[in-house]
Amino acid sequence: MANLKEIRNRISSIGSTMQITSAMKMVSAAKLKKATDTIMAMRPYSEKLTELIQNVSATLEGDNSGVYSQEREIKNVLLVVITSNRGLCGGFNANIIKQINVLKATQYKDVNVDLLTIGKKGHDILRKSFTVIENKSDLFDHVDFANCEVIAEQMMNAFVEEKYDSIQIVYNQFKNAATQDVVTEQFLPLLPVETSENTSSDYIYEPSKEEIINTLIPLSLKTQLLKAVADSVASEHGARMTAMHKATDNAKELRDDLTLSYNKARQAAITNEILEIVGGAEALNN
Repeated sequence: MANLKEIRNRISSIGSTMQITSAMKMVSAAKLKKATDTIMAMRPYSEKLTELIQNVSATLEGDNSGVYSQEREIKNVLLVVITSNRGLCGGFNANIIKQINVLKATQYKDVNVDLLTIGKKGHDILRKSFTVIENKSDLFDHVDFANCEVIAEQMMNAFVEEKYDSIQIVYNQFKNAATQDVVTEQFLPLLPVETSENTSSDYIYEPSKEEIINTLIPLSLKTQLLKAVADSVASEHGARMTAMHKATDNAKELRDDLTLSYNKARQAAITNEILEIVGGAEALNN
């Protein structure tokens, strides 16, 4: 059994760790509230914008979605990988990295795959196995539409110039604080519009359907990237809050076990001292 001083030091060290993990949990919980409000407010807008594009596109004759809908033989693929800049968030980053490796080994086994990384953690690991054309980790310093717009335009131009035949976004989609789903979402080419007999066409168009759709499609793509980044930010805070909660609970359990061991060792030491005193007294009496 370890000596009393060693156990006391371990208890003190674990107590300090508990304070850190508990503080990190509280910070993540506060940030999660803001990030959750952002993504929940953005989703209805993004979904309504997509619905509007589908309704208007369905009433157009022929293929009017332009260069962004061109389906080509897939030879070059760009994966936009969204991770985090910091760790201590459970399997948040590991799940994304695992998904990238699975995609390369299965769906994109025989094609060239390049990465555009958003997040230091993913970039630091994946650059060892993949070609990373650019790292946009500084986006997390200020997540807004203007910064996401620059990256989205870069991706759109790469597709139009036929550098890539398919662009996919891989990120953690926020469900709740304890659940984040890894999603592979197609960015380009645009998915075919599903038409139905109930498609609404009761709109007054100004200046024209074609001009409206050509304006909405780039806006929709930029919003899609912003939503993915916002989803990832909320998921990161949720994952870190959950991880720090578990770490705090584990530290408390370990501290309790060590405290019990300390008390047993202290009791054993006191008992030995009493036995030595009694033994010494008996020896003097004899």
